[in-house]
Amino acid sequence: MNVTSPWKFVAVLSALLALWFAFDGNDSSLYAQQRMPPPSREAAQYSFAPIVRKVTPAVVNVYVRSRVKTFNSPFADDPFFRRFFGDRMEGPSERVMSSLGSGVIINPQGLVVTNTHVVRGRGETEVRVALSDKREYDAKVIAQDDKSDIAVLKIEGGDGKFPFLEFEDSDSLEVGDLVLAIGNPFGVGQTVTSGIVSALSRSEVGPSDQQVFIQTDAAINPGNSGGALVDMAGRLVGINTMIYSQSGGSVGIGFAIPSNLVKVYAESAASGRKVERPWIGARLEAVSREVAEGLGLNRIAGAVVTRVYNEGPAAQAGLEPGDVITHVDDIEVTDARSVYYRLTTKGIGQTARLSVLRKGASKTISLQLLAAPKAGRDDVRNLSGNHPLDGARVSNLLPSVADDLGLEQTEGVVILSVRNGSASQSLGFRAGDILVAIGDKDIATVADTERALAQRQRIWQVAIKRGERVLKLQVPG
Repeated sequence: MNVTSPWKFVAVLSALLALWFAFDGNDSSLYAQQRMPPPSREAAQYSFAPIVRKVTPAVVNVYVRSRVKTFNSPFADDPFFRRFFGDRMEGPSERVMSSLGSGVIINPQGLVVTNTHVVRGRGETEVRVALSDKREYDAKVIAQDDKSDIAVLKIEGGDGKFPFLEFEDSDSLEVGDLVLAIGNPFGVGQTVTSGIVSALSRSEVGPSDQQVFIQTDAAINPGNSGGALVDMAGRLVGINTMIYSQSGGSVGIGFAIPSNLVKVYAESAASGRKVERPWIGARLEAVSREVAEGLGLNRIAGAVVTRVYNEGPAAQAGLEPGDVITHVDDIEVTDARSVYYRLTTKGIGQTARLSVLRKGASKTISLQLLAAPKAGRDDVRNLSGNHPLDGARVSNLLPSVADDLGLEQTEGVVILSVRNGSASQSLGFRAGDILVAIGDKDIATVADTERALAQRQRIWQVAIKRGERVLKLQVPG
């Protein structure tokens, strides 16, 4: 190149820098790939517009309508009461409840991922999605999971050529990476906000032991739930799900479900399977300060094994109580939730490599990831008879049953359901109640339950565990 003037050289160099940092809307920029700070003010003057044009057609608004039965007053036809309460005393009626959220199309056939709390309704529920080009379609919920807060929808109709986003490996994210959040906050319409990845593997903020989050300062507000968190290549790295706020609005602390977990649920839903979390046959707890001091650990991090069940995968792998899991497949884990997250995304049938501290020494253990044993014919009973548990369906509390009901306890007998109009329903028993005792008999198995109920009582005494409380009931025989 023949450059006759230093000013021309500067102009050419500036042009090359501009091309170097330009976004073409289809491929990730070299700037994003190399994670380098811009070398000059001119180089930093780029725009997110090409990325936004690429990704927004695949982000949808999700509208949910639920028809709910209203309360019927027994005095609705009484003239005296109607004189004071008027139409509020009307008989049976329905009330329509509406909610709004966001979702992301992940394949051309119209598979949409969103949050379970966006599509959860009471009574008869209708779901409709609206694309950015104003097209609207009915949608069907084909899978939802309360623990992960992930739901999968299928758009009904269309030409099978919907715009969609591809998944990015969320493990490739680093704190400081630029991200965009896209959704429909407050119902104002599709909105894009920018920010960075503020933190990774946030596990202490969610209600479920299966949740690990990406934290971002990109503004997320009510209505953004289920929307997309994308990287600078326009790929999906997370599903926005909640914020930390004392006012209800964004204060720069938002959380997204990592794409690696979302992908597991989406692929399972597409194939008609339910996601099964690996069962390790052990109880894990986060390493507290007291535990770290007691075990002589230098860092308050990892998951300590507090119990190992006989014949389970952990026992077969050689895990022992007191072991501290620090890494899964060379990825550091901060607590028990991080371990469960890593094993779930790896999947049943695989083998995980655990880095373990045992009495100050490092060990590597190979753990086979297996499904939890299912309840067999002898584990489940439908109870009937002249006793308080008439109409209850109970099961031995196996790990798979505990996982379905969201229970930490994996021993004992649990109520799976109660029949409408039965004695157990009228007395207030419900799914998830764990039987502790009937009369003076402690309950450990379904067989114990049947034996205790076979003995006629003048006064029935039943103790159950509900959450952290033990409730006791006395009923005449």
